[in-house]
Amino acid sequence: MRDILESIPHREPFLFVDRIVSETEDGIETEKEVKPDEPFFAGHYPGRPIMPGVLICESVFQSGAALMSRQQGAALQGRVPMVSRINNVKLKHPVLPGDLMKIEVKIKERVGPAFYMTGKVTVRDRVALTLEFTALLVEDAT
Repeated sequence: MRDILESIPHREPFLFVDRIVSETEDGIETEKEVKPDEPFFAGHYPGRPIMPGVLICESVFQSGAALMSRQQGAALQGRVPMVSRINNVKLKHPVLPGDLMKIEVKIKERVGPAFYMTGKVTVRDRVALTLEFTALLVEDAT
């Protein structure tokens, strides 16, 4: 958890990555344990709770932000990663209470401050989500 907290500005209750499993020059693998008492389950399909797709996407974006931050290190200098484009989102399998999400993000290309990435989430050895996205390093407004 400490690696994540040092890499991205997100905090509970809007933190959707628990740990970094591995990283390479152009990719990162992270995990999120989806606890049965997550607040979003209370109203999202009561009686048959599933994790909202936008929050699964957010776990990918936060993993991508961690990758960007760790690559840039001190070069971030007051900049933060922000998503600027989302493409080809495919929700293929539901994420349920108790699941362990395995999140993979890879950088396809970097052009200036823009990182073009792909993401994939698996649960129970099944692909739950795939997407492509772009994130920019922008000046921190705080």
